Amino acid sequence: MTRPQAVPTVQINDDRVIVTEWRFAPGAETGWHRHEHDYVVVPMTNGELLAETTEGNRTAPLVAGCCYNRQLGVEHNVINNTDHEVVFIEIEIR
Repeated sequence: MTRPQAVPTVQINDDRVIVTEWRFAPGAETGWHRHEHDYVVVPMTNGELLAETTEGNRTAPLVAGCCYNRQLGVEHNVINNTDHEVVFIEIEIR
């Protein structure tokens, strides 16, 4: 199945952080990737993400303004599992 691609917009990229806005149309995905830095996600909208991982799939609710963090090394494909656009800010710490 071919899915639309999520749209990243890098807002800051310096020697300390990378800040990226991610916009996901309904059903859009990031594609498989591995995080090279610890990171914080700041949801801008409510919604639900589906994370495909090597250990299986899991869903993650997004609540606008409720942040979460993950450590480097996470490998996954992230998919918007809702019928509306989902937006979050990802802050990677170098």
